[in-house]
Amino acid sequence: MQIHSLDLADFSEDKYSLICIHSALDDYKMAYLLNQKLGTSFMKSEESLDFKNKKNNASFPIYEYKNSAFSSDWFLISNQFTNDIKETSDGLFRSNEVTMYLIPEKKKVDYFLKLIGDFDFDGIVKIINQINTMNQVITSYTINPNILKSKEFLIF
Repeated sequence: MQIHSLDLADFSEDKYSLICIHSALDDYKMAYLLNQKLGTSFMKSEESLDFKNKKNNASFPIYEYKNSAFSSDWFLISNQFTNDIKETSDGLFRSNEVTMYLIPEKKKVDYFLKLIGDFDFDGIVKIINQINTMNQVITSYTINPNILKSKEFLIF
């Protein structure tokens, strides 16, 4: 008799597209400009991606847009968090600035746009082309989330 075993991967959501965005804008400005350009309604989520370790705490804000007409969810996530750590020593510098990355292997990416739903290739190309027409965006492109070592950080 065959026994069916469940894997943790059976419960994770694999059906999403990921767009990388390079821009020096603050997260709220990026969400505002995407709303203008794409006709979306990104709003800051009450929840954020919070990570704690021995030395540092990081909180990555999430902006979300739920499109019930097309049964899709969009999430804008910042890839970096900068924290000032106060030093107790009497040295010249009393604080250290520490930058942490949500996806450390993609340190040059400023934002990830996670698209959950049934998006075809042409639809994603259209979104990327619209994002790339924004003056404040250096570039944007799609990436396969399965090649990322830290892809579990994008499951929420």
